[in-house]
Amino acid sequence: MIQRALDEIVAGDGGPGIVAELRAGHEPPWFGTAGVADLETGRGREPGEHFRVGSFTKAFVGTLALLIVAEGKLALDDTVAAWLPGVLEENVPGSDSTKITLRTLLNHTSGLPDAYPGQEPPRPQEPGTRFIYSKVNYNLAGMIIEAATGQTLAEALAVHLTGPLGLTGTYFPDVADPLRLPHARHYSDKDEMGGDQEIHDVTDADLSWAWAAGGLVSTTGDLHVFLSALLRGELLAPEQQREMFTTVSTEGADWVPGTRYGLGVYSQTLSGGATLWGGGGFIQGSVTYAMGDRDGSRLLVSNLNGDWNDFSLTLARLFDPCF
Repeated sequence: MIQRALDEIVAGDGGPGIVAELRAGHEPPWFGTAGVADLETGRGREPGEHFRVGSFTKAFVGTLALLIVAEGKLALDDTVAAWLPGVLEENVPGSDSTKITLRTLLNHTSGLPDAYPGQEPPRPQEPGTRFIYSKVNYNLAGMIIEAATGQTLAEALAVHLTGPLGLTGTYFPDVADPLRLPHARHYSDKDEMGGDQEIHDVTDADLSWAWAAGGLVSTTGDLHVFLSALLRGELLAPEQQREMFTTVSTEGADWVPGTRYGLGVYSQTLSGGATLWGGGGFIQGSVTYAMGDRDGSRLLVSNLNGDWNDFSLTLARLFDPCF
């Protein structure tokens, strides 16, 4: 069933290649692929590949922020002004960092607009009024984490999450060496600003601008370990776990349908009626999904090494039948 779905996604021009790994209870993990890792050589995709996870980075950053909150170094109601005085006002016209808290950054209700490199952001809306999905929120959250810990975001992530969990394939890439081996080539039909282009290889592109909002690299195995531990309540204390999974509506935001957003993760109700938890990630050259049951008993992680796939196609053909 899953293999047929993978074949259909690639055959339908969902991307050059796809990997998927399903873990359910005590059953042995299932891993499958379709398509290719490299359009020039035709080699297939394989287990253990490193790929850009895009916005699923937010799940790691949200969890990291809550771990630091539990240490007493941060509070969800701390304002941006308290940690980054003047930074927001200098870069986002009309913003007021005294009204924006860490919580509203993490659940995208800060009122701050989304922005791409070199793009002048529009004026923000009143904080706390509605959900607006924005990379600005998480890059600010990353800066606050650095200010609170005295560490770089990469260091804080290693100390609090990837190190303790043994996630050796999860890291912020170096510009000079973006993806460790093994990895598939990453392909895009867009430029960095989202403009249309011919399909081209973006494996070595500098996407450091995505940083805390979408800059991480990981593997299917690492994403399973992290998401399973998070959903099962093995990473966060009860108070922080409750905050992580307290959601706001995304309705009317022109975002992913059927979703509610927490502090870095979201719930999504599929067409078949099942509600999954986790997240997706779309970044130049890569589309990733990592979602599962609320109790972490059944998880599916997938990655496409091309970015012209509609998320709804992957959900309908791959995730719906599995849940």
